[in-house]
Amino acid sequence: MFFIASKVVFFCIQPSTLAVLALAAGFLCLQFRRPKSGAFFLSVGFGIIVLFGFLPGGNILVLPLEQRFATRVPDVPHEKISGIILLGGFEDGAITDSRGGLALNESAERLTETLRLARALPDAKVIFTGGSGSLFGGEGIGPEIRKFFVDSGIEPNRIVIENLSRNTYENAMFTKPLVNPTPQDKWLLVTSAYHMPRSVGVFRKAGYDVVPYPVDFRTRGRRDAVRPLDSVSAGLARTDLAAKEWIGLFAYWVSGRSTSLFPKP
Repeated sequence: MFFIASKVVFFCIQPSTLAVLALAAGFLCLQFRRPKSGAFFLSVGFGIIVLFGFLPGGNILVLPLEQRFATRVPDVPHEKISGIILLGGFEDGAITDSRGGLALNESAERLTETLRLARALPDAKVIFTGGSGSLFGGEGIGPEIRKFFVDSGIEPNRIVIENLSRNTYENAMFTKPLVNPTPQDKWLLVTSAYHMPRSVGVFRKAGYDVVPYPVDFRTRGRRDAVRPLDSVSAGLARTDLAAKEWIGLFAYWVSGRSTSLFPKP
């Protein structure tokens, strides 16, 4: 129920949807001769588009998330690592199922960095966790992920695949019985930098001692707070991405799925 509700609610309140709904409401109000209401809704809709489409509002929202744990991709840790936990979200399951191979999206750095870490830390388990996050079903592509790692030279006995989870909370909970974390274990957590605060909070709450390893940065740093994106669609997509994380942080904290509202190092 939490998964379905989160998908439906966020679709309705994400900034790009709100802009469209506000513009539609504005035009309807004008049609029904309500000029003040129409002007209000049109101002809201165009305001969202200007602030987050033309101006760098999306970057401003993403920056605190990305810089919470590191300002750049970390070095390979020197401490003993029990396993490298790779969160899904970089794979395109629908295209993979239809076309074969392993289709990736713009978060592919999660996979490439995990492969680099797996080679640098030969004693660590390599754990992939992620099923289909689609509201309309679908299956995870864990077998394809396993094949990629094996073909890349990772020993099969090091690889652990969790193929059913649909969100970050399920990533942590469904992986737990597969790896049986103990207080002595340290787990390298690999995900996109903007997603790291929520991920750390969830995995800590589930009992993992995680070492954050943020990758897939979307900004160059604080200077991007004044740099507009290349297109309105890119700006709104960046804003939707950030809004999803901020809303997710609050929802996970309120529902007891995270250790804190904004987890810190």
